Amino acid sequence: MSYDIIIIGTGAGGGTLAYGLRESGMKVLVIERGDYLPREDANWNVDAVFYQKRYKPTEQWIDARNGTEFQPGVHYFVGGNTKVYGAALPRFRREDFEALEHEGGTSPAWPISYADLEPYYNQVERIYGVHGQSGDDPTEPPRSQPFPHPPVPHESYMQDLSDSLKAKGYHPFYLPVGIDLREGGKCIRCKTCDGFPCKVDAKADADTRCIRPIVESGSVTLWTKSYVRRLLTDPSGRKVNAVEVEKDGQILQVSAERVVVACGAVNSAALLLRSADSKHPNGLANRSGLVGRHYMVHNNSAMAAINPFKVNPVVFQKTLSINDFYFKGPGFNYPMGNLQMVGKLQAGMLSLAQPLVPRPILKEMANRSNDWWIMSEDLPNPDNRIEVGSDGRIRVHYTPTNRVAHEQLIKAAKRMIQEAGYPLVFIERMGIETNSHQCGTIRFGTDPAHSVLDPFNKAHDLDNLYVMDSSFFPSSAAMNPALTIAAQALRVADHLMGK
Repeated sequence: MSYDIIIIGTGAGGGTLAYGLRESGMKVLVIERGDYLPREDANWNVDAVFYQKRYKPTEQWIDARNGTEFQPGVHYFVGGNTKVYGAALPRFRREDFEALEHEGGTSPAWPISYADLEPYYNQVERIYGVHGQSGDDPTEPPRSQPFPHPPVPHESYMQDLSDSLKAKGYHPFYLPVGIDLREGGKCIRCKTCDGFPCKVDAKADADTRCIRPIVESGSVTLWTKSYVRRLLTDPSGRKVNAVEVEKDGQILQVSAERVVVACGAVNSAALLLRSADSKHPNGLANRSGLVGRHYMVHNNSAMAAINPFKVNPVVFQKTLSINDFYFKGPGFNYPMGNLQMVGKLQAGMLSLAQPLVPRPILKEMANRSNDWWIMSEDLPNPDNRIEVGSDGRIRVHYTPTNRVAHEQLIKAAKRMIQEAGYPLVFIERMGIETNSHQCGTIRFGTDPAHSVLDPFNKAHDLDNLYVMDSSFFPSSAAMNPALTIAAQALRVADHLMGK
């Protein structure tokens, strides 16, 4: 079994790359360890999704700091983590591609610029059907094309909140969101978008927007329920000549002229480490010793703001964002991060964080809250890394960085929302298990001594190995990563096709 290209993984990187190659004429095999996520009533059930964790894998990773186990925030389905993401699809800021000084250290420059990705951002926004509006965000990078769809309109409660923030001197803007809200589209504007699978296929995920169209057209071959155990190299060690796959109870080997690893930042690093051989004793493509290092996940906190006398009847809440503190804040001359609405919290979701509070009280709180995600940049640290133990289990060494900036952002967010008329503010800080924005473990760059991949995501040490997921990020910025992953995937697709 031989192909021109094998892509391992179907998320924002692998799925979009496969879509970008759909008219190349190449023989492409896409391998996914999971299956299609079923469309069922449980998709929108709080207990099933959050308590029973129906769509999360049962595997446990190990927190290497203390040896405890945790269930990671990853999902093994066609479409990867995009099946349950909140569909927020912002671009990175232009400055995010440059070296940027933070209170906690330096966020390094990328080997490409915003201008290199800008035309691909345009393409990805069309593929994923992004709704948005430019002109309101003071940090907005330049655009050569408008958003393909108008912004998701605020419901009246959210419009009042936006107006209140503007009256206090802030600059709320429409959060770019990928949902099928065009005329005749599938979206019904429900409460179960952020963190839930979409039962009506209205969320712009890598499955519905990329994988299904190309599989149905016959332009690629897709293997599901197929776990890649390791990559095998030829005698020179310069080429991957086989992919070892566990499928239908058998161990198979399949080959291709080029192999693309797109399993997510943790699992891609783990695959390269598992593939150690005599030519690559420390793991494939790991001459620099950097595979698995510089693991980043963002500093994340959730904020619920409540006015006891004001009910929030919003159904689709995730329409507003704030970047007033992205590069600096009041009394703090360093970047702080991004604020954005999350999907409307429901009582069952709050119960996870507050198990001792009776559900009727939590329900009343949820009925009166507006709910935010507070996100600050996590800086690269080589000691934050992924390892694969002798037992094959993933061990995560991680200590958060840049925490002072994140605490400053929390203070600024609380002050902002209280000024807007919400006196009660509750903060929940996220832990090591919240790794949906994982990145950085196989960074790209121009110097093989300080990076694993080149600027087109090819491994420095091998002639035919590429990595196409958030592993390649040298820094995490403070924005949702999916659109940037997908934009680079289209750029790499053009490179593979010789464009």
